[in-house]
Amino acid sequence: MQNQTQRLRGCLGGYVINVRHVYSNYKMEPKVEGSVSLTAALLTSMVSLNISPVCDDQAFELYRLQTALVQQRRVREMIDRDRRLRQYLRRRKAFLMSSVTAVLSIFTTTRNRHVWVRNRSSEDNFWSSVELFDDDEWKAQFRVSRATFDYLLEQVGSAIKRRRTNFRVPIEPKRRLAIALWWFARAGEYRTVSIMFGVGIATVCNIVRQVTSAILERLHQRFLSLPSDQRLDDVMAAFKERCYPQCAGAIGTTHIPVSPVALSRDRPDDYLNERGWHSVILQAVVDHKACFTDVYAGWPGSTSSASVLSCSDLHTKAEDQADGYLFPKEKSVLIEGVEIPVHLIGDTSFPLKPWLMKSYSLKDQLSPEQHRFTHTLSSACSVVDTAFTRLKGRWRCLLKKNDIDASNMSKVVVACCVLHNICEIRGDSFLPEWNTGTVNCSSYLRQPDMQPYDGDTFCPAEVIRKTITYNLLTLLQH
Repeated sequence: MQNQTQRLRGCLGGYVINVRHVYSNYKMEPKVEGSVSLTAALLTSMVSLNISPVCDDQAFELYRLQTALVQQRRVREMIDRDRRLRQYLRRRKAFLMSSVTAVLSIFTTTRNRHVWVRNRSSEDNFWSSVELFDDDEWKAQFRVSRATFDYLLEQVGSAIKRRRTNFRVPIEPKRRLAIALWWFARAGEYRTVSIMFGVGIATVCNIVRQVTSAILERLHQRFLSLPSDQRLDDVMAAFKERCYPQCAGAIGTTHIPVSPVALSRDRPDDYLNERGWHSVILQAVVDHKACFTDVYAGWPGSTSSASVLSCSDLHTKAEDQADGYLFPKEKSVLIEGVEIPVHLIGDTSFPLKPWLMKSYSLKDQLSPEQHRFTHTLSSACSVVDTAFTRLKGRWRCLLKKNDIDASNMSKVVVACCVLHNICEIRGDSFLPEWNTGTVNCSSYLRQPDMQPYDGDTFCPAEVIRKTITYNLLTLLQH
């Protein structure tokens, strides 16, 4: 009897091993329709052993494995059923949406739906009479001639054009450019511009941003860059005629007003300048024609000129050079054993660098040569004031506290500098009457006084300035 029990347990042990093998193969093999079920495989295995069921631990393990397999199979079937249901619902929703869109497009009889677009009359607004303007009236309104306007439209028209849809007719690129230029020139309220051009208030805001981005993307690199090659020679020759040698441009800063409302998230106190109004700083390099060759805008009004310069790309470009020069070393001149590089000039608010010369402080006891150097350099730097005056007189949005955040305002400033260069290069003259209203505005928003930079130490730049100071006539005759 004991031997039979041991034989039965051995057979059941072999059977359990067989069951585990079958179960593991079932989990690894993919499930295909029409295959023999696991239960059948288990029964076949049991019959092949030719044993009768016994109430033992191994028989209970067989039952547990069969139950777990059935539960797992049911869970898989439920997951598959839910997945197929979700796919069906998504497809049905997409089909219904496409069907509704198709039906609406068929029965649409007009493109100007009152649900989407407000019906605005275009008969009595400003834009309807623009084509009747003569050249003088056109330039008075948009600050550019018709030829310059057409040129700008050709350059950025494709970037500001919008696609025609079934819901509305897009605003044509010509009107978009006119809206932006009129806002740049007048800085009127969005509501006023909306009525004048027959568009929505939010549309005016969006158009100004779109045109600004298009100008920066399409025209910034072409019309705003430091001089090089023949252009550099022309700039140096022009400044030499102004009695200052080895000069490739003048650098300066000005403050552009911004509204404190737009600076609520950007620590508005940092934008308060010494005059007590909020502003962002524009740093610009100007050539002899009062055109901008490098601009850097956006720093808060409380920042010093030296700090703005140290954070600008211009400073990085100059300091990254192995010799510390901003312009080609081949243009340098050797005087009394000192190499005089091509450099920029600026006021005393900037640090003294080999690539940036500045005048002497009038607070110091100066020699006659130093007085002459300071006067000559300051006279050559006057092109910076001329450029800023024309920039703000033509694009008067730079004279008003606009409700634009600092990041977007800096883009507007740079875009106005690009437009200024295009007008100057194309001979689109600046009219004196454009500065008529800037006098009152300047008295209200007076520019902060220049703060001299006192961090200069004796360095090679001081040697270069001293050599230029006492050999100015020699350099002019070189």
